[in-house]
Amino acid sequence: MSAEMSTAPTVERKQKFTAKVIKTTLAGAIVDIGLEQPSIIHISQLSSEPIKRVEDAVKVGDELEVWVRRVDERNNRIELTTIEPLAMEWRDIQEGTKVSGNVTRIENYGVFIEIGAERPGMAHVSELAHDYVRNPSDILKVGEEVEAKVIGVNRRKKQIKLSIKALHEVPQEEEEEDEEDVKPAPTAMEIALRKAMDDDAEADEVPDVDEVDEDEVEVEVETHRQDAEDILARTLENRRS
Repeated sequence: MSAEMSTAPTVERKQKFTAKVIKTTLAGAIVDIGLEQPSIIHISQLSSEPIKRVEDAVKVGDELEVWVRRVDERNNRIELTTIEPLAMEWRDIQEGTKVSGNVTRIENYGVFIEIGAERPGMAHVSELAHDYVRNPSDILKVGEEVEAKVIGVNRRKKQIKLSIKALHEVPQEEEEEDEEDVKPAPTAMEIALRKAMDDDAEADEVPDVDEVDEDEVEVEVETHRQDAEDILARTLENRRS
């Protein structure tokens, strides 16, 4: 195995170097990045914009910032690019992945977050917080750095769905309110039993006017009226006999 071959495994994809152009060809440029063997940059990787000639982008003696695009150990060749690679590629983006980035755009329906992928991720307004959010601009600003969780990936449409609230626990108060909401309503028997116990305990107390139940008063008046009619009927019956 040659000395050149032993250096290749130490070079990793996306690794950054400063390169010096030592030769140009129709297909690209040959550069020196400090290794024993020269590396190459294809013409398509010399600029993010299409170019017709290599000399339109670089000349012999130029120094460039480059990144490793591919390591071909079999042919002892390192391919470089002047285009900075993405921090996150599609194969790196999975549901459940935690990401961080800056808010680049705010719409009524959500926010777009630059996470270093080919496309910004989008967090819907309903995924920004556990509390109700009327407008994303109420809680976030363009340029603000945030952390989020990937909750959906569509590689065909190149869409990344994010959630900020997924990284935060539900507020304790909200949990307590939910527990109170599911308590069953008391039955009619329970209400009657409670009233009877309250009447026994507060028999000598005069209720406040605001606490008087009009329906209960009406029932009580009707009961007294029926009792009076029964007494009157028995009295008249006794007199006839």
